[in-house]
Amino acid sequence: MKYEATSVDEYIAQLPEDRKEAITKIRSVLTENLPEGFSEQINYDMPSFVVSHAMYPGGYHCDPKLPLPFISFASQKNFVALYHMGIYANPELLEWFTTEYPKHCKRKLDMGKSCVRFKKMDDIPYELIAELAQKMSPNDWIDLYDKNVAKK
Repeated sequence: MKYEATSVDEYIAQLPEDRKEAITKIRSVLTENLPEGFSEQINYDMPSFVVSHAMYPGGYHCDPKLPLPFISFASQKNFVALYHMGIYANPELLEWFTTEYPKHCKRKLDMGKSCVRFKKMDDIPYELIAELAQKMSPNDWIDLYDKNVAKK
C-alpha cells in the first residue's frame, strides 16, 4: 500500500484502524530506543529514521539528495513491515536477530534482506524491536555503510 504523506502523523492518520495501533507502537518503540542522532521523516513514502545530511553530507548512494536511510516501517497490503538496513549490512546483527526472534514470537520469521514482515498484529515482537533499535548508533551505521556500500 502506498500512502501520500508529508509527515509520520499524516501517514498514520491514513491507515486502516486495524493497522494504526501497530504502526503507532512501532514508531514509539523506535523513538524511545534508537540512539540519539537519527532523524524521523517520511522517506520512500514510509515513516523512517535516517542519518541527516548534516551528519552524513554524501547522503544515500542511490540518490544523494536523500539522507542515509536506516530503519523504516510501513503498512503494506498484507502485513506490517520493518525495514532495518543494519540487518542487511551486518551478518552478526542478522544472526543475533534470527536467533532471538523465535524467543519473542509464536510464528515463523518472515524476512527478506532488510524487511521483516508481520502478518498478525497480535504477534509483533515490540521488545525485540526495542533491543534491535539499541544495537546501532548513527556513527556505527555510517561506518558500516561506508565499509559495505559507499566505497564499492
